[in-house]
Amino acid sequence: MRFAAVLNRDGGTMRTTDLSAFSDRMRQTLEAAGHTVDINVVAGSDIVAALDKVASRRGIDVVLAGGGDGTISAAAARLMNGKKALAVLPAGTMNLFARGLGIPQTLEGALTSFADGEVIAVDIASANGRPFVHQFSIGLHARMVKLRDNMEFASRLGKIRASAKAAWTTINNPPAMKVTLTVGDAEIVTRISGIGISNNLFGEGHLPYADNPAGGVLGIYVTVARQRGQLARALFDMARGRWRDSDHVEIHQADKAVVKIHTGSKKFGAVIDGELVKLERETAVQIHPGALKVLVPARAAQAKAA
Repeated sequence: MRFAAVLNRDGGTMRTTDLSAFSDRMRQTLEAAGHTVDINVVAGSDIVAALDKVASRRGIDVVLAGGGDGTISAAAARLMNGKKALAVLPAGTMNLFARGLGIPQTLEGALTSFADGEVIAVDIASANGRPFVHQFSIGLHARMVKLRDNMEFASRLGKIRASAKAAWTTINNPPAMKVTLTVGDAEIVTRISGIGISNNLFGEGHLPYADNPAGGVLGIYVTVARQRGQLARALFDMARGRWRDSDHVEIHQADKAVVKIHTGSKKFGAVIDGELVKLERETAVQIHPGALKVLVPARAAQAKAA
C-alpha cells in the first residue's frame, strides 16, 4: 500500500517524541513490509492544510495521521465517503477511537500493526454536518473542557491532572440546561446537566469507547443528576464504563437525534472529539454507517468480522 503520513509535531505525545528518529523507523517498518510512505511533519497550525493536501492526492491508499484527538478527527472528516483509508497513530491522552479500532496504544506498537494491517469500513457521525469519530457533547463535558483548556500543562500526565481539577470544579458548579431531545419519534423536554452523543454505543466495563465501531447507531447519554454527590457518582460510573449501573444517566440509541437548547446557548459551548466549539441553538446528529475506511491490525479485522 502507498502511505502518506501527516504528523502533528504539536499534538499529544508527538510534542515529546524525537520525530526525526521516529520517521526513520516508520519508513523502515513500512518499506520492509512492501509498502511505500511519504512523511510530512507539520506544526499544529498547518495540520488542516497538510491533511487537505494528502487527502486529495492521487495514488495514495492510506493517510496515516499522528496527533491528538483534533488531528485524528480532522483527518477522518477529509476521508469520509472516500476511497482512502485512515491509519490512526494514537498520540492523544485517551485515544478512545483508536482503542475501539483495536489499535495498540504505543506509537511503536501501532506502527508495527500497520505493516500487515487490513482495511475495514466503520461508522462516522456528524453534528450539523460536521463529522466526528468519537463524541458530540454539551453541558458537563463542555464546561470541563473549557476549564481544562484555561489551565497550563505540558505533558499527558499534566493534562490528566488538569482534567481531574476541571471535573471537580464542574461538579461544584454544574450547568443546568433545558433542552428538547428528539430521538426517533419520541420528543423529550427535560432539564439536564449534560448530554453526550457517541459514534456507536460505548462498551461496558472500560473507558468510554465503542466496542463495535460499525454498529450503526448513535449512543445517546443524558445526565440528569444535579446534586454534587449524584454528579460525582455519575462521572465515576462513566469513567469505569458502568453506564447501565448509573441511576443518573439515561441511555438511548438511534440513527439520528436532534438537540434543541432552550436555555441561552451563548453561555454554553459544545465539544466535538475533544475540541470546544460554538453551541448552536439546534443540533442534528446522525450516524453514517460504513462511511469511513480505516486500517486496523489484522487480528482486529478478524475479530470485527467474527
